[in-house]
Amino acid sequence: MRIKSILLSVATVAALGAGTAHAATNLVVNGNFDTVTNGTNKQLASSVTTAADRTTLAGWTSSNGNDGGYNFVLDSALANTSSSAIWLRSESNGYATSANGGNFFASDALYYPGTLSQTISGLTVGSAYTLTFDYALAQQVGFTGANSDNYWEVVFGDATRNASSLSIANGGFSGWSTATMTFTATSVSQALSFLAQSASPGAPPFLLLDSVSLVSAVPEPSTWGMLLGGLGLLGFAARRRATQKF
Repeated sequence: MRIKSILLSVATVAALGAGTAHAATNLVVNGNFDTVTNGTNKQLASSVTTAADRTTLAGWTSSNGNDGGYNFVLDSALANTSSSAIWLRSESNGYATSANGGNFFASDALYYPGTLSQTISGLTVGSAYTLTFDYALAQQVGFTGANSDNYWEVVFGDATRNASSLSIANGGFSGWSTATMTFTATSVSQALSFLAQSASPGAPPFLLLDSVSLVSAVPEPSTWGMLLGGLGLLGFAARRRATQKF
């Protein structure tokens, strides 16, 4: 029974330690899209601007080569209302904001989408990193028709991954999904980018993105220390039990 108790304690401490490390080591700046330069609920510009209907996201660049593309930062409290820069359909389709709340990023894969990118620094060459993000597919008010096979194309350094595709019926909402991807760093500093993609035509689909996080896939030294300490206790308990039998 004592060994089981020790194992339980080790697992609990390791899990708590890993969770703390995850929260403390996110390498992405403004992964929740809540920090903007010129107000929220607007279309994105490719550079800092004072135009009334444009803004930029701190830490990120949005560009389709000419301008910021048909990309938006939307206030989740307004996104399904006529006050939103892009009014998303929400009538009887299960529409919901992301778990994070606040703002989210939105891009139309079929109408001049721009690439959202950020340079990540402080990487260790050859080390693995885990990327997670929340995403969903919605339709703009005033348009009808199904939307099929929309997905985020993610590039980190020289590696490309695609999130699982989302499809919705006319006026639908996909619900929020969480994507998890693992990348190996090839440089101490490299770009992370997202581009909305669609394999088939649709009726103004908007891919939504939120809660972007990039962390080391290897536990931090403190977590390893807790695990080793726990295993040491387990070994001591087992040896003591064996000695008592004799």
